[in-house]
Amino acid sequence: MSADALSRLVTTLTISPAFDPQGQPRKPGALCIGAQKAGTSWLAQMLGQHPQVWIPPFKEVQYFNHLHIPEHRRWIAWHYRNKPQEIRDRHKARKVKLQPELDAYLTAITSGKMFHNQWYKRVFAPRPNTRCRWISPGIFRPAGRGVQAVRDLLPKARVIYLIRHPVDRAISQLRMNLRREKRVPVTEADWLAEVANPVLDERGDYAAYLPRWLRRYPDMLVLPFGRIARAPHRVMDAVEAHLGLGPASTPT
Repeated sequence: MSADALSRLVTTLTISPAFDPQGQPRKPGALCIGAQKAGTSWLAQMLGQHPQVWIPPFKEVQYFNHLHIPEHRRWIAWHYRNKPQEIRDRHKARKVKLQPELDAYLTAITSGKMFHNQWYKRVFAPRPNTRCRWISPGIFRPAGRGVQAVRDLLPKARVIYLIRHPVDRAISQLRMNLRREKRVPVTEADWLAEVANPVLDERGDYAAYLPRWLRRYPDMLVLPFGRIARAPHRVMDAVEAHLGLGPASTPT
């Protein structure tokens, strides 16, 4: 995405009519799940520009991961401690004024007790001032009982699952991990140790994950990553139809 497109996205987040500071706690109407490095950020960016959609600035709310994957809790706590300032710094760097209501929202969501049912609903309190369905993707990968917990809390949610070729996905994730951690493998043994990381395979194990989600959400929309590059407009048409949204240019 170009710098201009990113700037427009931040501006949309700041002044979007889909942000209602008086909104009441409620459950999300739609969820985006799926493999890391499979297009979830792209989808969040596209939906975030839709006038009928509210995307939390955290994108990855991580509520179910926190509850059902204990080893993720330390990272998730770090994520929420740092994300508000990251958002503020991003606005400042792009010379886009941060809406005071959005700033207050960031503070409220990251203060006090977190990761309980009412907190999760408060994350999604801002909503469109329209009669259209309120939609908000969240991204998480709970397994086993975690998937059932999602279904129990959100039985009517519209679900989108993004997938990508397991090898391509693993390579992309490995590159991201090395970049984030500022590591540069040198020897063949170093590279073999990186490739042996079980997370690279586990997050692309659709044979294990897809059936769990399809049992709970049989009408789930599954989107291969390759379609985004080939025909992004058709992907968004399918997403809007699945979520019951009008085209992004349609007045509300």
